[in-house]
Amino acid sequence: MDLTRKIQQQFQALNPISFSICLFFFFILLLKIFKRKKPNFPPSPPRLPIIGNLHQLGALPHQSMAALSNKYGPLMLLKLGQTQALVVSSPKIAKEVMKTHDIIFSNRLQTTASKKLLYQCQDCWKEGYALLMSTGLMPRGLHNSSYLHFEYFESYLNKDIAFVHCSEYWRQARKVCALELFSAKRVDSFQYVRDEEVGGLMDRIRKASVGGEAVNLSQLFLQTSNNIVSRCVLGGKFEDENGNSQFGDTARKLMVLIVEFCVADLFPSLWWIDIIRGFNKELKDCFETLDTFFSKVVEEHKEKIRAGVLTDEFKKDFVDIMLQLQQDDMVDYHFSSDQLKAIILDMFVGASDTTATVLEWTITELMRNPAAMKKAQEEVRTIIGKKPKIEVEDIQKMEYIHCVVKESLRLHPPVPLLVPRETTADVEIDGYHIPSKTGVFVNVWKIQRDPEYWKNPTEFIPERFMDNCSADYKGQDYEFIPFGSGRRKCPGMSFGVSSFEQALANLLHWFDWKLPSGYELSVEEANGLTVRKKTPLVLNPMPCF
Repeated sequence: MDLTRKIQQQFQALNPISFSICLFFFFILLLKIFKRKKPNFPPSPPRLPIIGNLHQLGALPHQSMAALSNKYGPLMLLKLGQTQALVVSSPKIAKEVMKTHDIIFSNRLQTTASKKLLYQCQDCWKEGYALLMSTGLMPRGLHNSSYLHFEYFESYLNKDIAFVHCSEYWRQARKVCALELFSAKRVDSFQYVRDEEVGGLMDRIRKASVGGEAVNLSQLFLQTSNNIVSRCVLGGKFEDENGNSQFGDTARKLMVLIVEFCVADLFPSLWWIDIIRGFNKELKDCFETLDTFFSKVVEEHKEKIRAGVLTDEFKKDFVDIMLQLQQDDMVDYHFSSDQLKAIILDMFVGASDTTATVLEWTITELMRNPAAMKKAQEEVRTIIGKKPKIEVEDIQKMEYIHCVVKESLRLHPPVPLLVPRETTADVEIDGYHIPSKTGVFVNVWKIQRDPEYWKNPTEFIPERFMDNCSADYKGQDYEFIPFGSGRRKCPGMSFGVSSFEQALANLLHWFDWKLPSGYELSVEEANGLTVRKKTPLVLNPMPCF
């Protein structure tokens, strides 16, 4: 009772004005506590219920995103079903993503297709737990199974390079690839493969020209690039009797499937729809075809090593090198059989399809621009003269050819949205709040057609790279990043460029080209991870020597 009386006396003694002031500040404090400031998200187009902005993406997402960015700005947030996607469409913001905040944007967006096609283990809780326990990498507090979460194991269970999250495995795998397959020394050592395969391409074209036949260059380019990559990585061409790669079509199908619409990626609760419509079976069939083939190849290489069969150091393929390194304990990380096959698949699919696509678009643009074609052929033929073979040293002197390649990569980047990234934490970009685990698409196709950086951006003008333009595709000039930039830049850039420069120089030196009657030179695109021509490139070759 005494306590109650004392409280009453205190309230009675309180000045009304003082009480009002205290009450006012009390309510202000409550408002600050309960009223959180709304984050400043990037601009977004109007959304529809449930599907969000999905209806605004057409058959060619890079073009749809480019059109939207013209209206809503170079940093745009899309709602795709139940997921969010950030679209970057300017060099300035691309630099922030790939350089300033590269670590936060270093993860890959995980999709159903990448998990099922690229050896990303989905039901390996025990495998992941045992792996971390055996390596001593399990943090304290996570030994209790109630704390385990699949995302924690994800970087240990993924097995490829292109789609895996940034992790210790990724760093080790990329290091081995950079040093053992894509180093300047190794790329040079494979020159004999490029010489032989490009020579074989010229022979097939020459044979067709004798009978006046038109040639399907799209098909020949894919066969040649498949053969180059297959010999460098696997040690053989693996062709059928018609000269077609035994798994070339399957590899190209993988490139389409990996970016095809998947319900589970956008509406996780509706995953069962992909089973009903047969998408999961398509993924499974494609994976099993490639896995069976690669398993056979790896086993053949292991048997060769066990039998003591020696291969010339400069003619070793990538599988030889990887197996030998592991046998001699020359690498810090032991790669499992699935991890080795996943790395092989990354290299084969990425390098072969990219090389064929760049060649296809380059010849198409030269055919559409006769002045550029004439100038390119004159340079090649002046440098080569009557020599029977084009050497690497000759190609290094071809300044205009280098400009043609750059302009083709600018106008037709083989992977127009690059490989999608994912944020690892909340981050501020250009004054906007970007939440953690947001998918990120860098629209290189739009960036490389930005009129602020490129004069007449939609026109094919190789001369722009000779007229005081120092932009290069190696990842430091963010207005020109066909191979990406930062830690997730394409590691096989030099390997691919060497292949299509050699093929291009030979095509322009040995033949003139003419469009067959009844054919149109279309520039329509077909969507996939690499964007190729919708209709094959068919031309009549006319030998010049």
